[in-house]
Amino acid sequence: MLLWLFEQLAGYHSSFQVVRYLTLRSLLSVLTALTIGLVLGPIMIRKLQALKYGQAVSSFAPENHAKKMGTPTMGGVLILLSIGISTLLWADLSNPYVWIVLAVMVIFGAVGWADDWIKIRYKDNAGLPAKKKFFWTSVGSIGAGIALYVIAKQQVDPNVSADMLDILIPFFKEISIPLSMIPFGIGFIVFTYFVINGASNAVNLTDGLDGLAIMPIVLVAAGLGVFAYLSGDVRFANYLHIPYVKYTSELVVICAAMIGAGLAFLWFNAHPAQVFMGDVGALSLGAMLGTIAVMVRQEIVFAIMAGVFLVEAISVFLQIGSLRMRNKRVFLMAPLHHHYEKKGWRETQVVIRFWIITIMLVVLGLMTLKLR
Repeated sequence: MLLWLFEQLAGYHSSFQVVRYLTLRSLLSVLTALTIGLVLGPIMIRKLQALKYGQAVSSFAPENHAKKMGTPTMGGVLILLSIGISTLLWADLSNPYVWIVLAVMVIFGAVGWADDWIKIRYKDNAGLPAKKKFFWTSVGSIGAGIALYVIAKQQVDPNVSADMLDILIPFFKEISIPLSMIPFGIGFIVFTYFVINGASNAVNLTDGLDGLAIMPIVLVAAGLGVFAYLSGDVRFANYLHIPYVKYTSELVVICAAMIGAGLAFLWFNAHPAQVFMGDVGALSLGAMLGTIAVMVRQEIVFAIMAGVFLVEAISVFLQIGSLRMRNKRVFLMAPLHHHYEKKGWRETQVVIRFWIITIMLVVLGLMTLKLR
């Protein structure tokens, strides 16, 4: 929006052309989202408290979680609002990838909001019925997969890699899993569905301690932003042997907004948390990260960088599977962060150590750019 305005003003004075630079708009996106979050945060927290939108604590949660009862939830609305406003202000709104990510954010955010609202309004920990949640998240992820496939097929730029619909294997230049061989884009669309939904649910499962999920979200968004910037520039893409994807450079503005909004939310979510993000934040932010990973064609690298989310999700599947098949637990409690709480780690120890692990994994993901 402001990009368009400054482009019009550039006709009157050349100094306005500076806003065309992606790096400047990305920095402005960070600052805008951060400012919106810090300013609106206290207002939203007071409003949630007045509405009595407090967190319910499961009877199965560790004993020290009882004090979290009643802490305002649905704070993810603040994050999404900050991201949305900042993106609309500073991104190039003619870029289709921008609108696809925003659409995923809105759809998954709406599902999460409905889930949170039902839990609070009806005191029902089950939340939104599983069939409805599955249907609407499927609409979002499959819709994104179809849109990305159509856009990819329309790209006739000779610089676009022929294998841009395939799954790239990090550390190797020429090896990929050929999804493009499956007709009508079915392989790509199905794979996109699993990446987006998997990321969404993995982040949601991780969001169980003060600050645990939001900082890894910020770190992974930063890592994906680097890939978006490089894959959107044909010179960098060719030099680093990664696919050049025409529209990805503008995703840097969205990643920057996620960083700013996430840091602003962490201000209020740090232990002891004043507000929780709820499903409205966790489902949508995870889905956005998964969507961006597909857009930049770095799904496996994304799995590396988001390793904390992945392991948290796997711990739940292993625990459920073991209980059903052997009637035995693999972990003291799942997701994994609760296992370490049961082992005696303090909440802040679990959170900070998981942050450190995420930093290491994001660095490892970025190393794949050169180790090929």
